[in-house]
Amino acid sequence: MFTVNELFDLDHTAAAEYLRQFTYPHEALAGISEMILELGRQLNPDEYHHPLDWDGNVLEDVWVANDATVFKTAYLHGPCIIGHGTEVRQCAFVRGGALVGDNCVVGNSTELKNVILFDNVQVPHYNYVGDSILGYKAHMGAGSITSNVKSDKCNVVLRCGDERMETGRKKVGAMLGDRVEIGCNSVLNPGTVVGRDSSVYPVSCVRGTVPANSIWKREGSIAEKK
Repeated sequence: MFTVNELFDLDHTAAAEYLRQFTYPHEALAGISEMILELGRQLNPDEYHHPLDWDGNVLEDVWVANDATVFKTAYLHGPCIIGHGTEVRQCAFVRGGALVGDNCVVGNSTELKNVILFDNVQVPHYNYVGDSILGYKAHMGAGSITSNVKSDKCNVVLRCGDERMETGRKKVGAMLGDRVEIGCNSVLNPGTVVGRDSSVYPVSCVRGTVPANSIWKREGSIAEKK
């Protein structure tokens, strides 16, 4: 199974110290909201502000960088941090527990919940990202989603070949390493892990673990990048 250090360059996230506590990234999912609240209290008030909700109330547990762009129709629920230079576009739905790094794109009708997005992540068109961690410069194509709950509602088990790892959690989405590319309209099944610099073909249904520097073509067909 991929470890935190094998998947991510921690120089590209405000969650670096938090993530260093864990061997495997799914272990970090339980404490994301508390981590965001702690980080938020340490942010420079000259660089971040608390936005207003649609009724004019201050969102005390939401921090938005002054140079970020949040469209009026986007919904932000705390705890949440939106980093420098990030765009949160029309009708985005940030449900809470979302640490969005610098220079990210959260696109129209994209939904985030209990996630860490490293810097320069793009989820720009109709994406659902829940209970997941996306590494530096990871990109999800239009309509691609992370499925975070099994149909039988049992705890998610990570798979790598014949290896199995119990997560103890009913909700685990995907762990995408740095610079991963997910093709349009793909589904990343619960507990999917994709190694650094790998790509997934459009309209894929991905399960288990994809090695680093690989191309997922279909189940049982993974090619090494050259």
